[in-house]
Amino acid sequence: MEAALAHLSRSTTRRPRLAVVLGSGLGAFASELSDPQTFPYSSIPGWPPSTAAGHEGALIFGALGPHQVAVMAGRNHLYEGYSPAQVVLGVRVLARLGVRTLVLTNAAGGINPAYSPGSLVLISDHVNLQGSNPLAGPNDDSLGPRFPDMTAAYHPSYRALARQAALGLGFDLPEGVYAAMLGPSYETPAEIRFLRAIGCDLVGMSTVPEVIAARHMGLGVLAISCVTNLAAGLGSGVIHHQEVLDRGLAVRGRLVALLKAVIPALASLPEPSDA
Repeated sequence: MEAALAHLSRSTTRRPRLAVVLGSGLGAFASELSDPQTFPYSSIPGWPPSTAAGHEGALIFGALGPHQVAVMAGRNHLYEGYSPAQVVLGVRVLARLGVRTLVLTNAAGGINPAYSPGSLVLISDHVNLQGSNPLAGPNDDSLGPRFPDMTAAYHPSYRALARQAALGLGFDLPEGVYAAMLGPSYETPAEIRFLRAIGCDLVGMSTVPEVIAARHMGLGVLAISCVTNLAAGLGSGVIHHQEVLDRGLAVRGRLVALLKAVIPALASLPEPSDA
């Protein structure tokens, strides 16, 4: 983390207060930034490259209107063989550079039958079934407390702003509970029945480690899932990653419009505080 932080501190004067993480097939938002300054992950010391299809693998600083924004175009996953610390390195570096609000996007399987492929859903809570936690091990007190509270991991005020922005664009933005699985295999139908029984609406292989690290450092978090497919056993046919990427492309216009509407509202808020 220190090497990446030192490199970026020397290489850019940008110090945005808000950052966006773009998930599989959802990278179109990055092109909306003006005056971009791009750092491929491979150029940043200690920053793991993104190996997942549909993830560009670059950190981009730019402006959305008057607001400075950092964008992680692609993320790292546990299933790529990275450690939890590597998966959340980007979030920690951005927080150390001054980011106080984090907006995460991901591609997810739909468990709740009300969420059809192509739906955008706010994450209201999560269940961590990845078998790891980025805070395990000795605590770095300079980053945050030993036992951070996760009661309002997904900031209620941020979610209200996102719902209001969606209504202004002419669509509803429901909420759901996200189940984080290790992957990279998709879930079995029995696993999906289990997840539904314990109250999960969405399933994916990312996001939760980043949320934990962000909350540990006191960042306010908003997370949006794009439902790219019905979870195993709920639809016909075989689930494959190309379907995820194709659905991300299909919904990118709506997601970009939502981000462009909600980011100025988030950027205008005072420092995040727990709900």
